[in-house]
Amino acid sequence: MTYFNKYYSLYIHIPWCLKKCPYCDFYSTIFTKNSKQIYEQYIKSLLLDLEKTLFFVKKKIYIKSIFLGGGTPSLLDEELIFFLLNEIKKKINVLKLVEITIEINPSSISDKKIKSYINSGINRFSIGVQSFNNKNLKILGRLHNSAEAINAINILIKRKISNFNLDIMYGIPGQSLKNAYDDLYQAILFKPNHISWYQLTIEKNTIFEKFKPKNLLNDDLLWKIFLQGRKIFFKHKYFQYEISSFVKEKKFMCKHNLNYWYFGNYLGIGCGSHSKITLLNNKIIRIVKNNSIKQYINNNFIHSIKTVSYKEIIFEFFLNRFRLYKKIYKKEFKKATGIELIKIKSLIKEGIKLDYLKENNDYLFITNKGYLYLNNLLEIFI
Repeated sequence: MTYFNKYYSLYIHIPWCLKKCPYCDFYSTIFTKNSKQIYEQYIKSLLLDLEKTLFFVKKKIYIKSIFLGGGTPSLLDEELIFFLLNEIKKKINVLKLVEITIEINPSSISDKKIKSYINSGINRFSIGVQSFNNKNLKILGRLHNSAEAINAINILIKRKISNFNLDIMYGIPGQSLKNAYDDLYQAILFKPNHISWYQLTIEKNTIFEKFKPKNLLNDDLLWKIFLQGRKIFFKHKYFQYEISSFVKEKKFMCKHNLNYWYFGNYLGIGCGSHSKITLLNNKIIRIVKNNSIKQYINNNFIHSIKTVSYKEIIFEFFLNRFRLYKKIYKKEFKKATGIELIKIKSLIKEGIKLDYLKENNDYLFITNKGYLYLNNLLEIFI
């Protein structure tokens, strides 16, 4: 029995953007207004993809969260989003209190779209602000400006939407301590109940990897920004529940991401999406979808299917679970992985010896040193 054996999340990948951001490693392609037929076909293919993916589950499951990500989902006509979500509810059991999130770009949103999203059942919004500084936005290759970001936030506030997230990035090339905190203070002024505050990283197969930007921040400066940033959050009554996530109240924690971090099961539909499914024999499989729109709309969905090995399960559990600022109950490991904790006792002892972990009879927890050297801690479990 895994931790969320019958409660799944559903991720939907919308692969179109107005422009590829140089730091982004997700699959995307350029959006054009005259390709309406392709977008309509893609939505139909998503629904067929869901049906075929459910074939692997072979049991009754319930969807607890839906996340429309990308790419830029808000580029599509709101009628297509409405149709998609309505048809999904016909094909799968969706919980009454389901969390449905959509990622929105400040330059592709309007009050009309937000109203339609609400009517579609969407109840959580995530705005990709990244920075309120126009110079930073230019460095990051973003097409929106600070005024558009502020306008997008105000649309949600005027609609009295309380469950929204702001994405804010730090570690932008050439960024000073003050510059990083200015972004944070500006975000907090809007009193969002959730802020994702994360460090720019140079990912593989990105423009930034190929053409490394100048003036990247060193580790010491990044650490200073992070430590002082946390103090700013705490001062303004936010608490940190995950490495890059801060909330005002527990009810605003992102249920969809929590499912990943607790090593739950999930379905992924759309180009380049991933699924993690626990089979009836308790083996775990991963399904990766094709990242070619041409193949996808011809209903050629699957790129690969893989059974997750014993060692991979152990590592992936901790890779996700260590992101949370919450103790790990020992019985949780068995429920999530099907593996007895005694099997990895030597690894836990090594983490304790290095002062990365502590334990008692009931649970494990990461020390401050463990969070500081999280990559070193994870290497123990590879």
